[in-house]
Amino acid sequence: QVQLVESGGGLVQTGGSLRLSCAVSGLFFRNYDTRWFRQAPGKQREWVASMPSAGFTNYAEPVKGRFTMSGDNAKNTVYLQMNDLKPEDTAVYYCNILRFSTNWGQGTQVTVSS
Repeated sequence: QVQLVESGGGLVQTGGSLRLSCAVSGLFFRNYDTRWFRQAPGKQREWVASMPSAGFTNYAEPVKGRFTMSGDNAKNTVYLQMNDLKPEDTAVYYCNILRFSTNWGQGTQVTVSS
């Protein structure tokens, strides 16, 4: 069974940084397309970044140049490094495996104060 556990969120000021982690179990994430999403209060969940099993990582326009997605094979963990954070980045962040898109973790809250 695929399990995803996000962590690393918190409260940060505008311009600050956070690194989110997504511990994956039940499969080796490198074999699958892995994504980060976020959901702000009162809004639909939106795609943030994708790291395909082969190819280049892609980013949504609002985070391009500020966020970096990566992974650690030994830890079977996916990361989202977020720099130059803005209040509009405030949301619950989730990781997701495309092949098992109905599996979601509990998410991790990111709050950026102005």
